[in-house]
Amino acid sequence: MIPAPRALIIDDEIQLRRLLRLALQGKGYEVFEAETGSLGLSEAAFRKPDIILLDLGLPDIDGLEVLKRLREWTDTPILILSVRDQETIKVTALENGADDYVTKPFSTVELAARMSAIQRRRKTESEPLITLGHLTIDFAQHEAHLRGQPLKLTPIEYQLLALLARNAGKIVTQKQILTAVWGPNAADQAQYLRVYITHLRKKIPEPESQVKIANEPGIGYRLIES
Repeated sequence: MIPAPRALIIDDEIQLRRLLRLALQGKGYEVFEAETGSLGLSEAAFRKPDIILLDLGLPDIDGLEVLKRLREWTDTPILILSVRDQETIKVTALENGADDYVTKPFSTVELAARMSAIQRRRKTESEPLITLGHLTIDFAQHEAHLRGQPLKLTPIEYQLLALLARNAGKIVTQKQILTAVWGPNAADQAQYLRVYITHLRKKIPEPESQVKIANEPGIGYRLIES
């Protein structure tokens, strides 16, 4: 018998924890809770959850610090839940290892969709072949196909598409993309990124590809099925 996936909620708001518990249990999760950052860190180590839902406004330790401490020893998917909606906070969280960011208030439907996207991405990270919509990326051959036909991509275009595909459903920040594709000296050269995103969108157009390179203004991009 396959054990139920485990979810850990680190949030000081009891009403929200109750709502999330019901929603997650309805999706088949075994749910654990922590109302402080220190307890959340202990529970994460003891329970070994499959996903962590982390609030940034905790009473004892700032949520970003909890995120950094978690990332020192675990690669468990972490979904940030917060009332803070500033771009700088979102970018900081993503660049410190968060898998996604949901601003409160949110619907349980949206939360479930974000969690599913994270879980799908984690399953495909080590796979040599990823299919999204009608787009297929073959990492072993460094090739991409649309509806079975090879895509003519430059090396930079392929690297950019491969990075987004490996993180499908997740926001990848502009800095993360620029550093990974062009190197650390290009971290502030956002114009490179805009040009190549435009090229890729032309080569994998909607609705033909059934995928979309979604722009998260001021933050980055995510590749999603449309």
